[in-house]
Amino acid sequence: MIHGLVATPMLFDVDEIRQFPAQSRIHFIECSGNPKYVAPWGKTAAEVSGLVSCAEWTGVPLKTLLEHVGLDAKAKWIVAEGADGASMTRSVPIEKCLDDAMVVYSQNGERLRPEQGYPLRLLLPGFEGNMNIKWLRRIHVTDQPGYTKEETSKYTDLMADGRARAFSFVMECKSLITYPSGSQCLTRKGSHEMKGIAWSGHGKITHVDVSTDGGNSWYPAVLQTPILSKALTAFRAQFDWHGEELMIMSRAIDETGYVQPTLQHLIDVRGKVSTYHNNSIQPWKISSTGEVTNGRA
Repeated sequence: MIHGLVATPMLFDVDEIRQFPAQSRIHFIECSGNPKYVAPWGKTAAEVSGLVSCAEWTGVPLKTLLEHVGLDAKAKWIVAEGADGASMTRSVPIEKCLDDAMVVYSQNGERLRPEQGYPLRLLLPGFEGNMNIKWLRRIHVTDQPGYTKEETSKYTDLMADGRARAFSFVMECKSLITYPSGSQCLTRKGSHEMKGIAWSGHGKITHVDVSTDGGNSWYPAVLQTPILSKALTAFRAQFDWHGEELMIMSRAIDETGYVQPTLQHLIDVRGKVSTYHNNSIQPWKISSTGEVTNGRA
């Protein structure tokens, strides 16, 4: 039961929604469990933080649809519901709905594929992936959150004192070195190019630093254009390897000035019982033989 409904009911079919003025934007979607907060850690970059993607999305701003319906001044939240077997349902603050939220029907120039939520999907740029409701069938406009199963028993951040941090929607600034990374191997001594991706749910990436000595010293990487808001940004940095052991890592900074933290920093704040929203620095260890393994192992 959804309480506090404040909108006038109105039905749209997909063809009607496609007749509204459309936008196309590039944004990432990331699972808030990417990566796990505690061991065991993955061996490869994909196993560690592979639950993120970036695509061009086409659809209608949610603000357009809400204004067409007639948004009541008492509206504070929406509760979005999917048509999947679990009836995935999440609450979204009205501020987000009137900002950059979209109801999308195409991805990368083609209609949404079934596994991506055909025929309609809610897109909430920068918010945790679970909130980007697939197979969108119903939106309730309310004066309070729904406190649904997915945002109470799950997708909260359990703190060391037993309290749970709820409605922690934004995927914080993050980066990941993809080359060289776990299970890869350097076979040539000399100059190499480190490559990776960075992203932030708060906006654009402005800077990425890299280290080859476990974070004792840092130097800037080069960002590859275009640098888009709430989208994956590629970076590159030169480094030398001559058969010595190295610990390489990257840290990203976004346009709010937020700096990607270490895992120990997150543990100091939350303890070790949390599950979601681990955006900490990921280290990779390069051995004297060139083999690359997870630096957290």
